[in-house]
Amino acid sequence: MNSVCCSQGHSNPPESRFCHLCGEALSVVNSGIYAGMILGDRYCVKRELGHGGFGRTYLAEDLNRFNEPCVLKEFAPQVQGTEALQKAEELFAREAGVLYQLQHPQIPRFRELFRANYGDRGHLFLVQDYVEGETYRNILESRKRQSLNFSESEARLLLLKILPVLQYIHSLGVIHRDISPDNLMLRYGDQLPVLIDFGGVKQVAATVASQMASQMASPAFSSQPAAPSVTRLGKVGYAPEEQMHLGQALPQSDLYALAVTVLVLLTGKEPYDILGNFAVCGWQQQVALSPELTQVLERMLARHPIDRYRSAEEVLHTLQGFPFEIDQPPTQPPISYIPPPSSVPLPTPLSPTFPHTQPTLAVAAAPAPLQTIAAASVPAAVQSSPQKSGLGRLLVLLFLIAAGAGSLWWTSDRWLPYVVGDTPPQTEEPSAVEPGSDTSSQFPAEEQARKASITRRRQSLDVDYRLLITLTNTTFYDRYPAQQGRMLSDGPEDAEWRSRWDAIASEWLDLLEANLSPQARRQLGSYSTASREQWRREVNQLYVSSRALYDLADARFFHLFPDWEGENFLEQPIGQVWHGIAADQLRSLQSGETLERLRFAPGEYGTQVNSRLDPGQGKVYIAGLSESQMMRLNLQAPSQSTQLSIYLPNPTQTLPFLLADSTDTTWSGTLPQSGFYEVVVVSKRTEPIDYRLNLTVDNVSSGPVEPEEPDEPEAKN
Repeated sequence: MNSVCCSQGHSNPPESRFCHLCGEALSVVNSGIYAGMILGDRYCVKRELGHGGFGRTYLAEDLNRFNEPCVLKEFAPQVQGTEALQKAEELFAREAGVLYQLQHPQIPRFRELFRANYGDRGHLFLVQDYVEGETYRNILESRKRQSLNFSESEARLLLLKILPVLQYIHSLGVIHRDISPDNLMLRYGDQLPVLIDFGGVKQVAATVASQMASQMASPAFSSQPAAPSVTRLGKVGYAPEEQMHLGQALPQSDLYALAVTVLVLLTGKEPYDILGNFAVCGWQQQVALSPELTQVLERMLARHPIDRYRSAEEVLHTLQGFPFEIDQPPTQPPISYIPPPSSVPLPTPLSPTFPHTQPTLAVAAAPAPLQTIAAASVPAAVQSSPQKSGLGRLLVLLFLIAAGAGSLWWTSDRWLPYVVGDTPPQTEEPSAVEPGSDTSSQFPAEEQARKASITRRRQSLDVDYRLLITLTNTTFYDRYPAQQGRMLSDGPEDAEWRSRWDAIASEWLDLLEANLSPQARRQLGSYSTASREQWRREVNQLYVSSRALYDLADARFFHLFPDWEGENFLEQPIGQVWHGIAADQLRSLQSGETLERLRFAPGEYGTQVNSRLDPGQGKVYIAGLSESQMMRLNLQAPSQSTQLSIYLPNPTQTLPFLLADSTDTTWSGTLPQSGFYEVVVVSKRTEPIDYRLNLTVDNVSSGPVEPEEPDEPEAKN
């Protein structure tokens, strides 16, 4: 069932005639626009945000900008006739140009005007940025349900943060005209107030409607446009007399409306109850404020503009000159609340647990020579399920060595001569060479030098001999399937094939050198389940689960080897490379390179992170949060190019996570546990990406709770 919105965006049942929150008369008109409709071949409508006398407002996604949310304001003046409408739209397009000059981070950016045809006529839309946050009206209503209002500290902070915005627009000759709690939003990301539903749009629309009405009423409409009538705009009670009765909007008019807004937030009352003729007493008796703030508000609320401050800059200068604290804790946190770090003590290490899972993949293109390493080249018996016993996996691996790759291995051990300290591969076929012997002299001098170079490089990189042979054989068979099972000879007829085998071995050494640290390369061939268990214990000391560690390893591994996606590779030879990557990712977490604790400055109730990820890179964030809080997390990144995971402090079988390897960019809901939540972001792109992570928590009923350490943490594989 569709709801009906008033001009302030308040949602009402479809049969409503008046808004149940603000009392505005509702005009139920079928606009012909529906969810999923594409306007201008670019904007996908999601839902209606509200409507007023000049048109409707919609939330949409910009299909040309990674589905970025935006706001569409439809211009639909109440004029009749094709010619009148065309003139109105031309005037709107011309006068709305001033809005594009406004470039301030606390004003939604106006993007473009465009015309869309639907129904039986064209429609004009203005596109602006979408603000992710809560209106101060909604925040106030939430607090009033708990018999709370805004504190003086919060009122001062609001003034200090919004006055520079007014100073900016006034310097350009623009007046907002409609400041109120409904048109101020507390933005989730940086907790700054933002001016929304900018009055300039309404001013233009109102001017158009007024001019067109006057022109159409004039006998000489077709040749001599009548002088425009006075445009009156603003909310009753918020706008001063000169604006409501005379149609004069001055910078001082915005200062008056801002002062009324502050009083409404401080008292929880509406303007007519505070300043109206029937108010029981003066506003100074209705709220206890410091003499300094009282003095500032009294001057901002002076009846005549000449008696008010001359500019927003003058008000700001006055406030900054008062010796009062602006960071005292508010009486009640804003709706977008997250506890400061001091209120969530660092707990003893937690040990998140998950069911046994194989690492799952991510993404992207591998280096061209090795991109063809595919699961199809591995014998089916090797693609064992996780339920097979350790002995069974060992037998399968031996089968791969002896049967699948034995013939090539038998000759390759002569291609890479042994050196002191090497352990020759063991096969079930008799070897033609003894450990330590050198038969490379059978090959031409150029080939001998090539093989010797590979051996020296393998030694310098500390790469296990047997693992390099296995990886090279697997790749060779995959790239040249016709050679599967064939034993290459030492003769000149196979010189080309031996050269290709050597080239693949060099490619593997290049890849291992470029993507693994010396410590990780040194352990290749020896990683096991015991290694993963040790990593789990170490990563838990950082308040991070092994699942988050695996996410980082997966991102890097599948950036290099995308063809292994969906395959069980952990116990196969190439799984040793994944283990080496995981070992390096553990060290990156321990060094803090890929781990960050989200910290919040005193008095701030949200946090924002701006960062960059290289291809195949990921990062883990941890935040101490409390049960029953309402959390909202939003990731702004190129669509379908990142994976987002949110892991719980103490996962269970029924609730193992909030998000896992998801392309969703937003999660909101009630937190089920207290403790350190993990947010993991990994890139799936083949080029670097910039992203922004916004985290807020609201609906706080009690203080943060220190996370508890489980008595007997379970291991997560």
